[in-house]
Amino acid sequence: MNWTELLGFITGAICVWLQVKENVWNWPAGIANNIFYVIVFWHSGLYADSLLQWFYISISIYGWWNWLHGGLAHSRLKIDRTSHRGMTLYIALSALGTILFRELLRRYTNSTVPLWDGLTTAMSLTAQYMLTRKLIENWWWWIAVDVIYIALYMYKRLYLTSVLYAIFLGMCIIGLREWQRRMVHLTASRADEAPA
Repeated sequence: MNWTELLGFITGAICVWLQVKENVWNWPAGIANNIFYVIVFWHSGLYADSLLQWFYISISIYGWWNWLHGGLAHSRLKIDRTSHRGMTLYIALSALGTILFRELLRRYTNSTVPLWDGLTTAMSLTAQYMLTRKLIENWWWWIAVDVIYIALYMYKRLYLTSVLYAIFLGMCIIGLREWQRRMVHLTASRADEAPA
């Protein structure tokens, strides 16, 4: 463990906790986390995960804006559900992304885990985009990817990061329940406000 991994641990925990609370400040905390993990993952040979952090930085800027202005009439974005068509598209994109990243890693890097690095990268990209749209299913994607990440980081001897992802897994379960509760409350409020 080094100071970069420790700072990544701290900022990552703060970021996910703020996401659970549906707090817009999760985005700048996430950007700080991404900067630390660019370094950690590169030095560990997880090249796709390292490059993924740059995508997270850019999509975090979009997510920050979208949470503040992506709702009706540029209001704050509300929690929503993914359509069946949307979910089919997310699954297809993740599958294609996995194949693409695995091939790139296998051909152009010395990665020892190209399939798992590619799979977690593709799933993470999908989950992060879903989060920027406040789609409740993002939590299911993060739960699935965190389970894989825990094993992958243990294998790569990133023990503190593996513990962080175990904490993320617990937070994702809490986040799913919290967002489901808020969505029920929001649906009830909309029904009460509807004209009779």
